[in-house]
Amino acid sequence: MHELTIGELATPFRMSFAGASKHVRVLENAGLVTRTIRGRTHLCRLEAARLAEADAWLRRYERFWNAKLDSLEALLRAEDEAKAKKVKE
Repeated sequence: MHELTIGELATPFRMSFAGASKHVRVLENAGLVTRTIRGRTHLCRLEAARLAEADAWLRRYERFWNAKLDSLEALLRAEDEAKAKKVKE
């Protein structure tokens, strides 16, 4: 799998090496990224299987919250319609 240095990861986000390294450390602790150090170069590789697990977990909650938010939207629309009818009367 393709590896990128911390500097390569940081460049699109205009981050310092230290800042990017801290972010990578969090991802590394979560098991989403592995880091290999070769001399002074830190190479990072995405752990796709772990990312797929995180995606599946997030999708479950996405479905849950979408259903709740759809219900809330329907309730608010019904309240708005009821208020509009009272104003017309």
